[in-house]
Amino acid sequence: MGFALLVVLDSLTPSERLAFVLHDIFAVPFRDIGKILGKSPDATKMIASRARRKVQAVDRPAGSGRERQEVVRAFRTAALSGDFEALLRVLDPNVKLTVDTPAGMVVTIGATEVATGARMFSGEVARQRPVLVNGIPGHMSWRPDGTPLSVIAFTVTEGRITGIHVLVDPARLAAIGMAAPA
Repeated sequence: MGFALLVVLDSLTPSERLAFVLHDIFAVPFRDIGKILGKSPDATKMIASRARRKVQAVDRPAGSGRERQEVVRAFRTAALSGDFEALLRVLDPNVKLTVDTPAGMVVTIGATEVATGARMFSGEVARQRPVLVNGIPGHMSWRPDGTPLSVIAFTVTEGRITGIHVLVDPARLAAIGMAAPA
């Protein structure tokens, strides 16, 4: 699965994810999905419809690309300098951080918690580069020895970061094959 699809699917409830994937991707009838969910076919259609609306909303980020990049740049600057107050200014109060590790997903919700983690994590970054991750602003970081540390994608809504998805799985990072900047 692509990184963007993981971000989108992570925004759905388990029932929405199941109904959306089984019906829209594998064409499983709502009657059969309803049996799995313990719901009527009509209720299952509503769940899939709600999931479809959420997926479509994620596909249309608010604000221009330049505005989103400026918010991400402000986040990166604040994280690297350890400026807690500046981090809080760019984070939505209900920001959701999802970290994709070899052991599974770790989710953190809330600006204070995310800002605290960003300050602690910044000490490991030796080199970094802004990148587009499936069309949305992000950045990639490397350790001092040149091995990839992370790829981070940001969802920006109305001038604040509402979602951060971080990939730290070394095997998946190595597969990206992007060399550290000089």
